[in-house]
Amino acid sequence: MSIPRVLNKRNRILLSELTRTDFKLRYQGSVLGYLWALLRPLMMFAILYIVFAKLLRFGNDIPHYPVYLLAGTTIWSFFTECTSQGIQAMLTRGDLIRKISFPKYIVVVSSTMTAVINLLINLVVIVIFALINGVTPSFTWLLVPFSLLELYALSLGISFLLGAINVKYRDVMSIWDVCIQALFYAVPIIYPVTMIANTSQLAAKVILLNPIAQVIQDVRHNLVTVESITTWNYLSNPVAMIVPIIITVAVLALGAVYFRGASKFFAEEI
Repeated sequence: MSIPRVLNKRNRILLSELTRTDFKLRYQGSVLGYLWALLRPLMMFAILYIVFAKLLRFGNDIPHYPVYLLAGTTIWSFFTECTSQGIQAMLTRGDLIRKISFPKYIVVVSSTMTAVINLLINLVVIVIFALINGVTPSFTWLLVPFSLLELYALSLGISFLLGAINVKYRDVMSIWDVCIQALFYAVPIIYPVTMIANTSQLAAKVILLNPIAQVIQDVRHNLVTVESITTWNYLSNPVAMIVPIIITVAVLALGAVYFRGASKFFAEEI
């Protein structure tokens, strides 16, 4: 896959059209339409906040915990939506793949872009909510997009790898749904990392090696409160600090290479 081929005008136009179509079809026939891009993560946040913050008293020691929780649930929703749409993209666009010759990666990227658009909309809500909650704006807010770009790279790598496998073995999506449920509790979305650290510092360090946890904690640190534990301020080993980034790059590279090889047979297998 050469650089000129990836960036040529025809591919950019096709990517733009598929992204626009995917976004429209996602909410077609819905009474609330595009409002679901906001309502879905907000409803998840509301349920978790009532159960864990109000009833179980999680986060009492964390400044601006409602914003802290909203940031975590929004980022998690982005990751799950991005990977779920990306993994199913080749099967969803099967008719198009059989009829037209074009770089197949465009289908996966266009499917994940719907999640990116939803994330951008929700980021505006988070910022407004943070200001209302008394969070003081700072220059660290400018670092948030870089963390989210890292998570998108991880999501895209997973989508390429599992999406290509899913073309041949249709059980992949069901298995991924189970993995997502397990990951939800393995990532500090509801509970603060400090709660784990007070019980086991080793467990907290292992959690922070997960790229998803690293991104969520970085966003919380840069956007909500500097008291948030991150991979960078909790792990003392410089090599361990970059493990999440190494994992992200490795997953993206492996996914891209495997997808490129498998894409030659998609039209026959779909």
